Amino acid sequence: MATLFMLCGRIAAGKSTLAARLAQRPATILVAQDRFMASLWPDEIRNIEDYARVSPRLREAMGDHLAAILRADLSIVLDWPANTRLVRAWMRTVFEGGDADHELHVVDIDDGERRARLALRNASGQHEYQVDDATLALFDRHFEPPEPSEGFRIIRHG
Repeated sequence: MATLFMLCGRIAAGKSTLAARLAQRPATILVAQDRFMASLWPDEIRNIEDYARVSPRLREAMGDHLAAILRADLSIVLDWPANTRLVRAWMRTVFEGGDADHELHVVDIDDGERRARLALRNASGQHEYQVDDATLALFDRHFEPPEPSEGFRIIRHG
């Protein structure tokens, strides 16, 4: 059965690294939100307000397409932060619409390690977005960890 692999974790927790590993499974493709957003809206996403403005448009455009991929019996690793209840509810419509299984991978590391990883990521210049301390703190304030009542199969990574 096709599976939608979802990732939840704060910025620089290691979601994309885990996504790349999960995507190595047979009949599995990787779909990365940051790549789409950087291509569709280059130089337009500078803060959380810009992100909040365009990310719902991308979800709307991609939902049915992702469900169709799942119905074609291909699994998807969604390198797309499942960091709020709203986004996780959308992801549920994707795997349910795709008649697929799901796994919600939650990545949680301590803040010191996360900040060190972010500094390395920013210095490398290879990620689509540079994140400063203020932006990191702002996104952290909007993070909502998944709760059992949401009904996801959760796999934790430390």
